[in-house]
Amino acid sequence: MTVQETIGVDAAEKRVLRLAVIGAGARSEIAHHAIESGDGSIVAVVDPSPAARERAAETFGAGATYAGHRELIAGGDTVDAAFVTSPDHTHAELAIDLLRAGIAVYLEKPLAIEVADADAILAAAAETGTRLYVGHNMRHMSVVRTMRDIIRRGEIGEVKAVWCRHFVGNGGDYYFKDWHAERAKSNGLLLQKGAHDIDIIHWLAGGYSELVTGMGGLTVYGGIDDRRDNSDRAMPDWFSLDSWPPLTQRELNPVIDVEDISMITMRLDNGVYASYQQCHYTPDYWRNYTVIGTEGRLENFGDSQGAVVRVWNRRTTYNPAGDVEYPVLDDEGGHGDADRLTIAEFVGFVRDGTATTTSAVAARNAVATAVAATESLRDGSRPRAVPAADERVVALL
Repeated sequence: MTVQETIGVDAAEKRVLRLAVIGAGARSEIAHHAIESGDGSIVAVVDPSPAARERAAETFGAGATYAGHRELIAGGDTVDAAFVTSPDHTHAELAIDLLRAGIAVYLEKPLAIEVADADAILAAAAETGTRLYVGHNMRHMSVVRTMRDIIRRGEIGEVKAVWCRHFVGNGGDYYFKDWHAERAKSNGLLLQKGAHDIDIIHWLAGGYSELVTGMGGLTVYGGIDDRRDNSDRAMPDWFSLDSWPPLTQRELNPVIDVEDISMITMRLDNGVYASYQQCHYTPDYWRNYTVIGTEGRLENFGDSQGAVVRVWNRRTTYNPAGDVEYPVLDDEGGHGDADRLTIAEFVGFVRDGTATTTSAVAARNAVATAVAATESLRDGSRPRAVPAADERVVALL
């Protein structure tokens, strides 16, 4: 029975999905949520590295391993869906081939590193009807849901501005010791890391960016000469909070040509103005959002369990406590809890065709915004228009 044939089957009769993991790096751990829930079984692992294949097969209990995704497709194994958690520059080829083979895809964000590739992925999903899901898990973070609920209740009026500051305290370990540090493989961190927040800015504001300006540079990590090819390891092998201050980092990627501090200003198609800033050498690691409306503003302090979102909706001078305070609940694991909810949504989407909070079209627009901003950043901060998605493709998704 195909995945499509299971749509609409009574819940009691739904079978366990047969899943593949493509790209056995640190991010592949999200597949565990499908196993833990009982909704899926990992039957195959794909990775060009023999060591990674062996490690992942043992971790997931997968019976089949392949060096490439085409071997998986041609191998005759019945796979309902695949988690694509490989480096960003491989996303387009992998996703398009899988979609055309009728294999549903969970594609880790960002959708792609170039707009043309992002559009090609959407076109493949539209043409084939195969299910495509992009892992923008922040839409499931409790802090984001809390802010969105406040906005939807009208507590701050009509949104007119959104600001986000991202303190990427783990940036040296997360992004400057492997392929993330190379433009050829990530485009830049305004895309790789910023795609999350750009998507949330669009979601909270209810529109998409149409004009952007970027600015930033490589200001710290480019001055560290201690380099190493870390392709024989994965991020958990080198991560340490003891790597501080940033200039004491060691064994960085041989090539570093992405920015470690960057910012973007945006004008959205509904008249909202927004900004996003990221820095990869702060001591702390969290996001701070401010949303300003016609009748007040909100701001979060912390972004996981124990955080709060405060609302100011009366005229005042300095008032750090705000007029109303909402606790951020049910998010003890932060990013991990959002991953669990995202995987559950993906399973329901593949198996039952249920509606999703995430959006492949919104993921494409986050890529288009980040790519345009990165082009601006590297071209004297000249403003860039953000190309719109093909309306014919959007209508089919």
